[in-house]
Formats: sequence, C-alpha cells, structure tokens
Amino acid sequence: MPVTHAHECPLIGLIAPLVERDGYSPTTLPSVTLMASHRPIVRTPLMYEPSLIIVAQGRKIGYLGDREIHYGPGQYLVQTLPLPFECETHASAESPLLGVSIRLDPALLGELVTAMGERSADEASPVPMDSVSMTDGMGEAVLRLLRTLHDPAEAAAMGPLRVRDVVFEALRGEQGPALRALVHHQGHYSRIVQVLSWLHGHFAEEVSVEALARQASMSPSTFHQHFKQVAQASPLQYLKRLRLIKAQQLLVQEASNVNQAAEAVGYRSVSQFSRDYKRCFGTAPLQHRKEERALQAS
Repeated sequence: MPVTHAHECPLIGLIAPLVERDGYSPTTLPSVTLMASHRPIVRTPLMYEPSLIIVAQGRKIGYLGDREIHYGPGQYLVQTLPLPFECETHASAESPLLGVSIRLDPALLGELVTAMGERSADEASPVPMDSVSMTDGMGEAVLRLLRTLHDPAEAAAMGPLRVRDVVFEALRGEQGPALRALVHHQGHYSRIVQVLSWLHGHFAEEVSVEALARQASMSPSTFHQHFKQVAQASPLQYLKRLRLIKAQQLLVQEASNVNQAAEAVGYRSVSQFSRDYKRCFGTAPLQHRKEERALQAS
C-alpha cells in the first residue's frame, strides 16, 4: 500500500494500517466498517444503510434526485434512511480514499434521544441524507473510536461507548433533527420511513402503490407525493432501484448466477431483469460481475 501522509490528518494514520483491501473492511466492532479505494470510481448506483460516513482522505459526491452531496475531509455524511442514490469516488493510488462507516442502531438512537430530552419543533422537514461540517466534538469522538480499534482489549471493553460518543455528536449536529425524526414517529415522514423499512424486508414480493398507501394510512396520491419528497423517487422507481442494487450484491459478492439473482429480487422475467440492470449500471449483469471480480483480484 502506498504511504499516506498521516500528519495531514490523524484519521488517515489510524485507518490506513487497518485496511487490507479496497472496498469495505469489517472491524472488531460490528457497527463499524472501514472504507478504502485506490482508484476513482465513476458515478454508480448504490445504497447505504442508515449510517454516518466519515471520509479522512479522498472525497465522494452523492447524487440524490437533483441534489449533489459532497463529502470529504472536514465533513461527514449522515444517512438516516436506506435510499438508493448514485455516488462518484475521487481517489488515486497516491491518495486513496480512506474512511469509516458507523451503522446507526435504532435502539441506541432511541436511548440517546430520550436521554437528551425533547428539542424545539425545528424538525418539521427532515432531510434524510446530507453532509455536515465536522465539529471539534465529532472529530475527537471519531479519533477516540479509531484509536480503540488498534487495541483489542480496549475495543472489547470500550468500543460500544466510543460508538455511542460518535452518535451523540451526530445528534448534536446539523442533521440531529433528521436523526431524532426516526425516533419520534410523528407525521407523514415517520409513516414513509416505516414503508421504506417494510420494503427492505419484502422487496422481492409483488407490491402495489395502493397497498403501500394503505399501510401508510394515506390516499395513493398523498402517499405518492410524500414518498417522492423523502426518497426523491416514486415508490415503483425506488423499488426497482432497490431490487437492482440487491441483485448487484448477489452477483458480485455471493456468486449467484443471473437467473438466481433475478428470481431472488422478485423479477419474473430474466430478460427484463437484464435490460433494467444494464440501464441502471451501464453494463449487462454477467459482464458487470466479471469486471468487479477482476478489480477485486487486482
């Protein structure tokens, strides 16, 4: 691996030794994953689970609807909902992308929100995905967390508390209202969140907008309007993108063949699946799998 300039950012020197390959590397803490890329990655559809993404080196641009979301050193991304979006990675062999992802646990969020007490009603229109400036408090909490990963005994004893520190700082930050909205379960936003969660467990099933609207206790037209406001896509566009991203994971990570992947995500027609896949990712499913495997092997 190339030498990184740890003095420029202490986070780099803490992440680089723990990363063995490009992509996502698990750590001893189940909710903490390290990210690395030694090459640029063109704009590609993907989906993050609800999480905090801190980039120490390199940068990313997320595209959600008509929004561009930039995140790199000095910022962190708060992703409160599992939204399909497109992402571009700026990185090189000399200056690889290095970052850390902290998955948001609903139980921990609920506990912290309750302990912190009610906030004023500044939370009417939460933004489910945005980058915010890194505060001193957040920077110190992330540093403590990464140092802990270098000491197995400390990680076992103190790791969950270090994660808690980071989530606490996120709740105090600019995206705190969006995080609290996940806990307070009020209004249209909360009902759309519940439908999104349901879709993630049932994406391979036959789904109608009318049934989803009933689940959200809204008329189909009201549901469609509020869903699009939150997800930046219609319900059926969201479902199609969700299925295709899940299929990509099956093809690339789990060695499914095209027929298996199509069936697993709810497609009845393999040819329709292949057409939609190519439209989404720019490459046919089998070709995409070959290219990704070649990159992983290099």
